[in-house]
Amino acid sequence: MMSIHIRRGFSYLFSQNPSLLCKSRAPFSLYFSTCIEQQPQTNPVLSDFLVQNHHFRPQAASQIASGLTGLKNPHQKSDLLLTFLKEIGFSVTQMENILKSWPELLSANLDKIIKPKIKIFQEFGFSANEIVEMISKEPSILHSSADKRVIPSLSILKGLLGSTAEVAKFLRVSGWYLKTDLDKTLVPNMNFLISCGIPTEKIIWLMYYFPRFLLQKSENMEKFVARADQLGANRSSKMFVHSVRAVSSMNNDTWEHKMKAFRDLGFSEEGILRLFRVEPLLFCISEEKIRKLERFLLATGKYDLSCIVKNPTSLTRSIEKRYEPRFQVLEILEGKNLIKNWPSFSALYKMTDNKFFEKFVGPYYNEVGEAYMKKCVLARKKEVDSVARLD
Repeated sequence: MMSIHIRRGFSYLFSQNPSLLCKSRAPFSLYFSTCIEQQPQTNPVLSDFLVQNHHFRPQAASQIASGLTGLKNPHQKSDLLLTFLKEIGFSVTQMENILKSWPELLSANLDKIIKPKIKIFQEFGFSANEIVEMISKEPSILHSSADKRVIPSLSILKGLLGSTAEVAKFLRVSGWYLKTDLDKTLVPNMNFLISCGIPTEKIIWLMYYFPRFLLQKSENMEKFVARADQLGANRSSKMFVHSVRAVSSMNNDTWEHKMKAFRDLGFSEEGILRLFRVEPLLFCISEEKIRKLERFLLATGKYDLSCIVKNPTSLTRSIEKRYEPRFQVLEILEGKNLIKNWPSFSALYKMTDNKFFEKFVGPYYNEVGEAYMKKCVLARKKEVDSVARLD
């Protein structure tokens, strides 16, 4: 049995909406009210300072100033702070974005709060660019406790990931790890999962792709493993950790709703449990998506629900990026008598984009090329918009 021991140190791990202000006027208030939209307070002195002294865009400066109306004299403390940030590599755009999310930074003590944090990152071996990128993604790092959060978390992460470059790569996505007590979450969870037979490499992979999963309360992680065991997941299977993660994403109600969705597709009770053991990632798919694919498939008149039962991993494919463009192309081709039969559902959902284009779009490009490309571009735009909203 393996265990992780955390050693506190710098090198390695290992030792155990705008609101409305309504003014009513009696006696007419029984029938009428005058609602005045509350205007955000502004700080013209600060806004002008950001534009003139540090070349912020007027709109950004105004937004930042509206969140910090109490700072009456920004010309000393704020000037030193912004000058320091520029000197260590922050661009004006990066500073604008940081201050939009945390305008109070302008009144932070440069020598007691900001510089010591930057020094910590430098002493750990991070490059100037890495420091700028990490803080730009998660500015709140700067007001986390150095001794209680930043140093211990960096020590643990460097011990696990092996290098500052890997830690920087990880923190660009999950910088909030530096605001968490990893000794109480990540470390005991890793020790427990390793004791269950899950390889360390697999757990580190989970850190990159599902970072929040490993920050569960340790008692909850034990419950998730017990539930996975109860459902028949095999600890010696490489899919076991995915079974545990799937369980962690559902409460009892969610599990029952998902079970019903699979039953409605035609899966038996035994078949659902077998599916959980073999393809647990399917249980991370939302009930909404399962129902949507069910309706979408039946609407074609070409496929039935048994197609999903026979090909359950078809649920992992994107409706917008894979099924919609392909079904539309096949409908057009069939309507123009350019094809006699649709491909089997198994072949259709497994076919790569290049193969589908080569077989069904390229030879008939004048008929279907524009429609296919529009669908693909629209699906990509939706994906980009969704990621942008998450950021």
